[in-house]
Amino acid sequence: MNNTVNENWTEIAVTVDTKDIETAGNIANMVVPYGIYIEDYSDLEGEVMEIAHIDLIEEELLKADRTKGIIHVYVNPQENPMEAVSFIRERLDAEHIGYEIKIADCAQEDWVNNWKQYFHPMPVGKKLLIRPEWEAEYDAAGRKVLHIEPGLAFGTGSHPTTKLCLETLEKYVDENSTILDIGCGSGILSIACLLLGAKSAFGVDIDSLAVKTAKENALKNGFDESRFRVVQGNLSDKVKGKYNLIVANIVADIIMEFNKSVGDLLDDGGVYITGGIIDSREDEVLYSFSQNGFQVKDRFEEKGWLVFVLQKE
Repeated sequence: MNNTVNENWTEIAVTVDTKDIETAGNIANMVVPYGIYIEDYSDLEGEVMEIAHIDLIEEELLKADRTKGIIHVYVNPQENPMEAVSFIRERLDAEHIGYEIKIADCAQEDWVNNWKQYFHPMPVGKKLLIRPEWEAEYDAAGRKVLHIEPGLAFGTGSHPTTKLCLETLEKYVDENSTILDIGCGSGILSIACLLLGAKSAFGVDIDSLAVKTAKENALKNGFDESRFRVVQGNLSDKVKGKYNLIVANIVADIIMEFNKSVGDLLDDGGVYITGGIIDSREDEVLYSFSQNGFQVKDRFEEKGWLVFVLQKE
């Protein structure tokens, strides 16, 4: 019997007011972005009519509390769920969002089935369509199709900060681009750059599962090691050379740490694109950019998440 399949994951259920569900969901998505799903029954009748064109709803659903939403977060057996809880608490407190948190065990199959049903083919920017492997029906409408199996690694493209990074990369990638993708997760940003015409991409991630997933996703999209290389490790011990486009879509604290050394890897005239930054952290992140010799060339925002385009001063 395969022990991995039978290992229980930890489910963290975060209950918030429905008015706060989007912000809280985005926060939860940053801590374990490979597996959350959201229960929000505030417009149950309208959504059922829109999707199914029927007005028959199970009595149990009708009894659900319409004023609250529940965000279900899943943490794998190798990770410490209390770190995830601590992160979520800290960010919700910073946003002055009231919440209740419950923790339970669940089978791996349960969360896989729960979150996949919410991820469908999705146009991003003007040139890309993100298509999950399990969705066979889609219309590319002239866009470059990025085929992806997120696995347990970060990056479906549906999270606001990933979407914003993809839209930003579209503006800066050309046929001369050499990409460094820090914290590459599923490889989605590197693969998008290659589909947009970049010459090469190099990804690095501390998570071995992310590295494996990124390699597989690159091959699904026709890119072998001649175009995309990915390694496990951190920035300082695994990355050498110079790149003319560096992207880091992580969290504010890690980006501020990277700011100290990433300039050595950036070509003169190259751009450094950072995402995963909540707007409440903007001032300290801007200070870190300035202290480390970066000038903000562009700033983009969506749903409280920020992406910066920087150059060396």
